Amino acid sequence: MSIYPEIIFEQIEIGPMENFIYFIGELSTKKVAVIDPAWDINFIKQHAAGKGFTITHLLLTHGHFDHINAIDGFQQGNLQVVVSKHEPKISSPPDLNLVKVDNGDIINIGNIALKCIHTPGHSCGSQCFKYKDILLTGDTLFIDGCGRCDLPGGNAESMFESLNTRIRPLPDSTIIFPGHDYGNERSATLAAQKKTNPYLTAETLNDFLHKRMGIPTT
Repeated sequence: MSIYPEIIFEQIEIGPMENFIYFIGELSTKKVAVIDPAWDINFIKQHAAGKGFTITHLLLTHGHFDHINAIDGFQQGNLQVVVSKHEPKISSPPDLNLVKVDNGDIINIGNIALKCIHTPGHSCGSQCFKYKDILLTGDTLFIDGCGRCDLPGGNAESMFESLNTRIRPLPDSTIIFPGHDYGNERSATLAAQKKTNPYLTAETLNDFLHKRMGIPTT
């Protein structure tokens, strides 16, 4: 998959829960980040080696097990594990560098700058990563869906706020790349999702709570 000529960008489905992992980085140096490394550390390493990639960062959209369970397989002292400072403590190997970020922070993969966007709702520290029109949404936003809000750290009101103040204002040309293959497509534009995603079409909090949590409208 090639969206911009200066970058490496690959979307790969992996594991028993239809997770997507992503490789994104600088084409000229082949320095890459892995978004939400999970389920098959051998595949991730072998894929990177086969493409000549150097993994410099592990970027976590949130700390749930199905998005981070391959971290322990990495043993590189200079590799950074990036997580939101709002996410509860996660375990990572002691020889990896844990970097805590906040909304608006920039992570540089070579000369490729990814913006961190804090989007609580699925978890306290859920975040998206943005490069130009690419938006990696983890479990904040799926194609025609959104993440659960009833797990520990989840909050439906926060999810509604995140979708409406952090996601909807982005350009319509933004391409949503979710954390799971739960939709009819593997990606979609924000413009399209504003028309078909029931959680983006919810105009009020009560409407959203009814659709997401089954709470009767008032």
